[in-house]
Amino acid sequence: MCAFASTASIIVPIAGKRAKSPWPPTVVNEPKTFRLLLDADARLAAAAGGVVHYLADAAGFENDVVARLQSAVLAACAEAFEHLTTDHPQLEITFTRLADRMEVALSHRGEGSPAVGPETIAGFATRVGGTKSNPGVFAGFDRVQYETHDGEAVTRLTKYIGQVTPRI
Repeated sequence: MCAFASTASIIVPIAGKRAKSPWPPTVVNEPKTFRLLLDADARLAAAAGGVVHYLADAAGFENDVVARLQSAVLAACAEAFEHLTTDHPQLEITFTRLADRMEVALSHRGEGSPAVGPETIAGFATRVGGTKSNPGVFAGFDRVQYETHDGEAVTRLTKYIGQVTPRI
């Protein structure tokens, strides 16, 4: 024989309370950064493509955009590998996910050449200007920047998240 107690008086007061999570809320504006240090090997560049795929997917980009970003990073790595020297044989890639954008910085030490060739960067600028229909190596990225400091050449690829791309 089983007996059941009435639970009406227990459920009603509990059901009106707000649920509280023991975990602190996540901070959206906190950047997420990944760094890879790669030798000039196309198989290792696939890891860079994987990180971009993860970040782009987490940012909510559609599959075709994710694929374009991943392909662009693979192509940028392949071109950057050509600029590595025996004195400085590694490429550093820093991936940063901020609230409004995703950045990929390819950098190497050595002569003052960019991590990605100037012709490629110029081709991207032409495509953005609307005078060329070829999507180029950076298809999917909104901005390409190049800088040198203290013997290090850095090429930064930026993809903005959301509808508006800032004009600078």
